Amino acid sequence: MFTGIVEELGEITAVETLDDACRFRLRGPVVTEGARHGDSIAVNGVCLTVVDHEGDEFTADVMAETLNRSSLGALTTGSRVNLERPTAVGARLGGHIVQGHVDGTGDILERKPSEHWELVRISLPAALARYVVEKGSITVDGISLTVVDAGPDFFTVSLIPTTLALTTLGIKQPGDPVNLEVDVVAKYVERLLTAHGGSR
Repeated sequence: MFTGIVEELGEITAVETLDDACRFRLRGPVVTEGARHGDSIAVNGVCLTVVDHEGDEFTADVMAETLNRSSLGALTTGSRVNLERPTAVGARLGGHIVQGHVDGTGDILERKPSEHWELVRISLPAALARYVVEKGSITVDGISLTVVDAGPDFFTVSLIPTTLALTTLGIKQPGDPVNLEVDVVAKYVERLLTAHGGSR
């Protein structure tokens, strides 16, 4: 489990294309400290497994299902990525509960800079709209954010200078894809309420 508090802005150093998957080599001095084979690291909000680790780099395999459901397939050598290690038991939950299981992708639609913050509008797949509410939580490229406004096919978030400086949302432009993970609590509540054909 993650919290959506990005630890560092890493970089893709190599991409190996396989028949039905790909292998990334990524640089991240913070998240590789003490890393071992089998550990989990969130890459732009996608939970990946460390295959190999050497120095400040690690490799991770990405299967076709993940490439199809996320924006990881668009990454190339030199791409910057948000990196986060799983939260430790007993640690502060700085963001919200993030599983690293991407629900879909959206596109940056618009950026409106202000003196101290920036409003970003992002497209929202219709199937996810019911889980996104004003002042609720959403994960964008692995970043825990608060929804400012929620429309039928978009939502907006306000980004503080720290988020702009230390994550991919500081460099992504209109048209760029982002990974979205909605609040898992909302999905569980929906499942419970619709159990037995919605009779309860």
